[in-house]
Amino acid sequence: MNRGGLIRKLTTNVVAWAVVLAVVFPLIWMIITSIKPQTELFRIPPTFWPETVTFEHYWRLLTETPFLLYFRNSTALAISTTVVVILIGTLGAYSLVRFRYRGRETLAILVLFTYLLPSVVLIIPLYLLMVSIGLSNTLASLVIAYTTFALPYALWLLRSFMAGIPEDLDSAAMVDGASRIGAFIDVVLPQALPGIISTALFTFILAWNEYLYALVLVNSESVRPLTTGVINMLITSFNIEWPLLMAASVMMSLPLIVIFAFLQKYLTRGFGAGGVKG
Repeated sequence: MNRGGLIRKLTTNVVAWAVVLAVVFPLIWMIITSIKPQTELFRIPPTFWPETVTFEHYWRLLTETPFLLYFRNSTALAISTTVVVILIGTLGAYSLVRFRYRGRETLAILVLFTYLLPSVVLIIPLYLLMVSIGLSNTLASLVIAYTTFALPYALWLLRSFMAGIPEDLDSAAMVDGASRIGAFIDVVLPQALPGIISTALFTFILAWNEYLYALVLVNSESVRPLTTGVINMLITSFNIEWPLLMAASVMMSLPLIVIFAFLQKYLTRGFGAGGVKG
């Protein structure tokens, strides 16, 4: 490698690592702050590494606050939303790709248009709907609300994955005696699995991190998710519990980090899924 190429490579690496550090630094600072004693948090000049490591803030968070209740609510909410969106989205995407009926393309365009609408537009109609059907202030109302803006994107994304799966595979399975639903389960779903997992990750993260709908549709402590519960609990007009807030932020990030650690291979494979395996 000549000198110019070496310099370009070195410059690229330095810039890349600088960007990574800028992105990761808030997470590192959050973790370090969560294990600092209270006396070190507001020290001037501030210290980066704690002189004494303590897990007192985590203990207080888990024993003195309803954090575990909020965590359970968010988990149930994210999983339920993901299951509903994937179930409906997978069947809907298969219908848009495999069946021929009037208005199919128009329906697909309308689905995309629905996703392009700002989610805030639907808050008041959804709130009035939940009140009228008796689901206001429940986790079910949030599942329905999250499905309204997660499903259009999931349907459009899964449609592209389904379109990449040759229709001859379905036909061959049905010639061998499989029913349409059998061909869908045994042939199409395994081929579309990376795309389904990618879409499920998107939906789970969206439901886990969503704040606005949870703030408007739910106001009872027993059904608050983490996003609104933690803020309502630790941030007031008079005080911000920074140690507990940082500990809560770390705990809220852990499920997403674990999920990405185990499923990242599906994310990298997902965008190229849909081909025929020989």
